[in-house]
Amino acid sequence: MLDTGLVWDGYFCDYDRNWSVGTPSKTVSGAYSQLLEASDAAFELAKPGATASDLFHAMNSILTLNSSSTDAGRLGHGVGMSLTEWPSIIPDDHTVLEKGMVLSLEPGIAIKNKIIVHEENIEITETGARYLSPKANKDLPVI
Repeated sequence: MLDTGLVWDGYFCDYDRNWSVGTPSKTVSGAYSQLLEASDAAFELAKPGATASDLFHAMNSILTLNSSSTDAGRLGHGVGMSLTEWPSIIPDDHTVLEKGMVLSLEPGIAIKNKIIVHEENIEITETGARYLSPKANKDLPVI
């Protein structure tokens, strides 16, 4: 995983992408697909009036299909003036999403005592969300 950030004209981003060195196991490929599915579920809900908690529960319901816990803590956060800022995408953050908010959707899943994380930066628009960078590949890239 490459987890990186950038500051451009005073604004931060927090972003990661995953690769496999060699052919990934079915477990790793499956976890990667599950992370993308979780991120997509939150993206679909991300619009004015939804809450940070709504996004958490959308992702968590997918991440816990094969276990009861994601072991990742929060599943995203606000980003902009700082690398990580309010709101936190956790079960009890009921912050209402508003147009102009920028969020990092950051689902994670534990496999073999390690956590795999996926991250997308989105902007809340009047009608939904938009990606601020190219969406991750559907298939885990292999190096």
